Amino acid sequence: MESYDTVVAALNGLKTKGYTINFNIAFDKLICSENKTCLNPHEFEIVEVHRFEGNSNPEDEDVVYAVESHSGDIKGVLTSAYGLYADSASADMIRKLSMHQ
Repeated sequence: MESYDTVVAALNGLKTKGYTINFNIAFDKLICSENKTCLNPHEFEIVEVHRFEGNSNPEDEDVVYAVESHSGDIKGVLTSAYGLYADSASADMIRKLSMHQ
């Protein structure tokens, strides 16, 4: 797995690997509002995690997840500031994301 210095570098690097869909969390699934793609926790795996810590500001902390469907035909990214997804995610989704922290 490649190492990146910034969130932007990680997103650009993953895009070159085919992770082109931008996902958001919608309680119990990942969704892409641009193309209406949805993935439930049992339909995808997190194949890479890139964690970034702010040097002086905790608000600069972020995580980039590379997400792939089990069939391999859907690849995208999910970005999340540490802990932010907990409020709007289901227990299954939190468990799935927490496995990779």
